[in-house]
Amino acid sequence: MNFGLNEEQDMIVETVRSFVENEIYPHEDLVEKTGQVPAEIGQEIKQKSQELGFFACNMPESVGGAGLNHFDFTLVERELGRGSMGLTAFFGRPSGILMACEGEQIERYLTPAVSGKKFDALAMTEPSAGSDVRGMQCTAKADGDDWIVNGTKHFISHADIADFVIVFVATGSEETPRGTKKLITCFLVDRDTAGFEILSGYDSVSHRGYQNCVLSFQNCRLPKSQILGEIHRGFDIANNWLYGTRLTVAASCVGRARRVFDLALPYCVERKQFGQQIGKFQGVSFKLADMITEIDAADLLTLSAAWKLDAQQPANREIASAKLYASEMLARVTDEAIQIYGGMGLMDDLPLARFWRDARVERIWDGTSEIQRHIISRELLRPIGG
Repeated sequence: MNFGLNEEQDMIVETVRSFVENEIYPHEDLVEKTGQVPAEIGQEIKQKSQELGFFACNMPESVGGAGLNHFDFTLVERELGRGSMGLTAFFGRPSGILMACEGEQIERYLTPAVSGKKFDALAMTEPSAGSDVRGMQCTAKADGDDWIVNGTKHFISHADIADFVIVFVATGSEETPRGTKKLITCFLVDRDTAGFEILSGYDSVSHRGYQNCVLSFQNCRLPKSQILGEIHRGFDIANNWLYGTRLTVAASCVGRARRVFDLALPYCVERKQFGQQIGKFQGVSFKLADMITEIDAADLLTLSAAWKLDAQQPANREIASAKLYASEMLARVTDEAIQIYGGMGLMDDLPLARFWRDARVERIWDGTSEIQRHIISRELLRPIGG
């Protein structure tokens, strides 16, 4: 493995970082204060991302995307992590699960998502089923060639701007050695479908402007043509296409931590107490040493996992380790940065308090820290009969 970036990768990093600094940073205060992203700003970000050739950069060239591999896309996500998620959502990274589209689904969903004509949102989580995905209560029952969906999803990210939703619901059950388990099917649901409603979600302390929504299904009738993949095989396509989503969380945490560090480091030279720069005090300088060491470690864990995916090697444990360590590292780094700034670190004049709040959710979504530890330990124990 050689993690020294080549010329093309350096260009990716420089281009996306410049985009974030020039097109995202200027709008962050507005989004932070209002909790909303004005539609015209979102459309402007999407258009400029398209002009750069980075919209849908995670999708294969065969369907109109830029075709970045996992390593290069991780570099993109790392730089986007520096900016407000409410704004970077418009940069455009369609869900890879849309590659499972077949027939007319390609023209109705995949192609428009890649071209930017439509936005998608992914829906699994429910009020009674978070980490326990098979515990979902949202169901679909067959009615001739149609399916009738009833239930609720919540915490559905950026569904407010979605033209359609990729939703997982229970469509049956099966007996296993560990008891009865629900069979899950994936459906594509258009925003204006009768019986389907996208509602405002909860006020969150993390990522203001990046809305979480509630999805309501009340006798929502869907033709079988809306099934993505095969009936009862929703987990199969989820495992195939959502394998690396935890990696994007890890990468964005690294990017955000580097932005926080870039604020803390010069302050240690500018700020003086007791007649000298605060960076001269061991209590502060050692914080910097620990912060950069943890950031670099998380970065390397993340890039290593991406490299293994590109090498088509098993990387489940490595991805879980990257997500676990990077998300918990971000919490420590933001906390230490605020400690370095003292009381000013908690004021709205600086973005540190926002980063501190935003960091909290990273240990929860896309699999909690506890779930990541379960994955890691399971991968270690199973080969030896554990």
